[in-house]
Amino acid sequence: MTSTATLDLSLELLRQPSVTPVDHTCQNIMADRLAKIGFNIENMRFDDVDNLWARKGTESPVFCFAGHTDVVPTGNLDSWGSDPFKPEIRDGKLYGRGSADMKTALAAMVVASERFVAKHPNHKGSIAFLITSDEEGPSINGTVKVIETLEARNEKMTWCLVGEPSSTNTLGDIVKNGRRGSLNANLTVKGKQGHVAYPHLAINPIHTASKALAELCDTVWDNGNEYFPATSFQISNINAGTGATNVVPGTMNLLFNFRYSTEVTADDLKARTLEILDRHGVEYEVEWTLSGLPFLTPVGELVNAARDAIRNVTGTETELSTSGGTSDGRFIAPTGAQVLELGVLNATIHQINEHVNVAELEPLSEIYEQILENLLA
Repeated sequence: MTSTATLDLSLELLRQPSVTPVDHTCQNIMADRLAKIGFNIENMRFDDVDNLWARKGTESPVFCFAGHTDVVPTGNLDSWGSDPFKPEIRDGKLYGRGSADMKTALAAMVVASERFVAKHPNHKGSIAFLITSDEEGPSINGTVKVIETLEARNEKMTWCLVGEPSSTNTLGDIVKNGRRGSLNANLTVKGKQGHVAYPHLAINPIHTASKALAELCDTVWDNGNEYFPATSFQISNINAGTGATNVVPGTMNLLFNFRYSTEVTADDLKARTLEILDRHGVEYEVEWTLSGLPFLTPVGELVNAARDAIRNVTGTETELSTSGGTSDGRFIAPTGAQVLELGVLNATIHQINEHVNVAELEPLSEIYEQILENLLA
């Protein structure tokens, strides 16, 4: 298979076993390339997480490429067709952990920047890179900390393109112009342990909470809107009991999650949940964790630049979407930046034998370069 600049850099990055939060020199590889074309390199390490902030130029507007070098664990190595950190090309597909999520996008970003700067050494504004090794992990010492640092010195992005794998069937058919919010709860329902033969001497937390849980599952929280589907409520884990058949449990623990639209707030969801639990007489304790606020980038400069680039390179009319999980875009959007996610196909992310189509790597780099052309040339 013909070697290309984007493929070669992808292979170099994929050979690094950068399981979160370990970067394993990926950022140094990228930084070395960027420094050669005039980027100022700033390494930001917080606790055990390496982050890279690289910027070429000092003026506005600022276009930022954002992404992560960390990958999820490989799973059972025997199930892989090849070593996940020794990338292989088979039948036109590049296999390796991080090939789809999202090292090939990082390679495409670097190559696109190199080509754009070669053509436009005196481009307007600035180009930046915000790269973390903590996206797949707790997301505590990564992008959120870099953003805090940038905000403290009033360093703002105008546009931010996150290289998450957004495409579904063909490259660029879907771009994410927003994401739903994510609200998690750890609910402990209190009862009284006892013998199942003497239920009057016990309080079964499974029974006391069952009607409330049914109502939570059946509640319509909102109807969504033009950009977002309706808010969803999902129980992800329930645990109760001692393992014995003759013991009424004393407590029950539940984990549940809201993926919510801009039609409601986290406080709305909390209040309605507690009202249902209280109305059903449930005795409980609950701990809430807000993973991310919903964000939306309406049609404007960044969306139009991406649509135009995708159309020019692939002929595809792209579709805007806010589906899927959270991304680091949730930390960047609150700064006021327009945020968009655009990357390769997401069909195999986090899976055994993760792979990407080699033929789509150069076109992705061309799309990124065209977006730079549309905004900064």
